[in-house]
Amino acid sequence: MKRLFDLLVSFFILSAFLPFGILIALAIVLESKGGAFYRQERVGRNGVPFRLWKFRTMRVNADKLGKLTVGMRDPRITRVGYFIRKSKLDEFPQFLNVLTGEMSIVGPRPEVQEYVDLYTEEQRKILSVKPGITDYASLEYFRENELLGKSDNPREIYIREIMPEKIELNKRYIVNPTLGQDIKIMWMTFWKMIR
Repeated sequence: MKRLFDLLVSFFILSAFLPFGILIALAIVLESKGGAFYRQERVGRNGVPFRLWKFRTMRVNADKLGKLTVGMRDPRITRVGYFIRKSKLDEFPQFLNVLTGEMSIVGPRPEVQEYVDLYTEEQRKILSVKPGITDYASLEYFRENELLGKSDNPREIYIREIMPEKIELNKRYIVNPTLGQDIKIMWMTFWKMIR
């Protein structure tokens, strides 16, 4: 049931979003050299890696200077990137990952291998479900980049404080991943974006 729901909603959202997606893609390539999309390897269900789709918000090869984004004024972020990050529009291409079955609409946000390698055996339980576009942790840390931007050591703060708290929120989700709970999280995410 969850898979059918994911497929139907993703197809509808991608179809409705297509004209805006084309405009965003054009704005990205006109402002800075490189393609409109960015694909990064993330860890999926059962620890299997996959390539996550996003609109490109940074200059080409910016991820070589670090995987964490430290605030919305990170100099690697383009002007168009700043707008689409703030409105969370950079995440919309991930509905393609949902269509291909690598992700679900709701589920723990997928991490890069570097941070998954730090998980304890207990924390790895969140890898038992498909990763998602949104979850309780995404709602709680909606402005995570800004929090990291205020830190002298963003990587340390992320590993020591933010990551464990996000995992605890994700563990709360996987105890009872119902369709009703998914709809509630999607609705809360929609209102958070609008606000």
